[in-house]
Amino acid sequence: MRTPHSVFDLLKGVKALPVIAIEAIEDTVPLADALAEGGLTALEVTLRTPVALDAIATLQRERPKLLIGAGTVTSGAQLKQCAALGVKFAISPGLTAGLLDIAHEVHMPYLPGVATASELMLGLQYGFTEFKFFPAEAAGGPAMLKSWQGPFPEIRFCPTGGINAQNAGGYLMLGNVVMVGSSTMLPADALKRKDWAEIARRTRAFTDALAGITRA
Repeated sequence: MRTPHSVFDLLKGVKALPVIAIEAIEDTVPLADALAEGGLTALEVTLRTPVALDAIATLQRERPKLLIGAGTVTSGAQLKQCAALGVKFAISPGLTAGLLDIAHEVHMPYLPGVATASELMLGLQYGFTEFKFFPAEAAGGPAMLKSWQGPFPEIRFCPTGGINAQNAGGYLMLGNVVMVGSSTMLPADALKRKDWAEIARRTRAFTDALAGITRA
């Protein structure tokens, strides 16, 4: 089976991927601009809201220099929609054989989600060596990823779920972690107020905290 296109090659040098749920289409560009001002220019827009695909299309048109991916992809139909829209990459919270088949079919960089060794082994059977580890903190955190380095030395991860500036370093220092996913720079109160300056400030604080971290 063909090796899938690499998300990590596409996002080379990216240490953190903001996980975004956009509720109002008019918030799309100012939110992306705030994140970019804080140092995050690759964004995961989750398909959790009715306007998500429209938001992605808006960013592709209005902010073409940003790397925009789709997150929370849970069905083959969604993955095909993303491919048709020209989405740069897609991410799922889990994996199924059907999704892995369609990822090969549409030839787009795709990061399936795993939380167990059995899921990793299924992904490997389909040629995948890059995964989202989710929910990272609840599923065992850095200790789990460290334990997988022995039996799965070729696999690389983007842990997501419960990650913030305080614990991100514990993940990024692992040799099998390429980047982390987080929404810690997007507090609900700031989003509700549309306080883009506060989000930019929080984003910069987050990226500054990660700047000096190097992998083992």
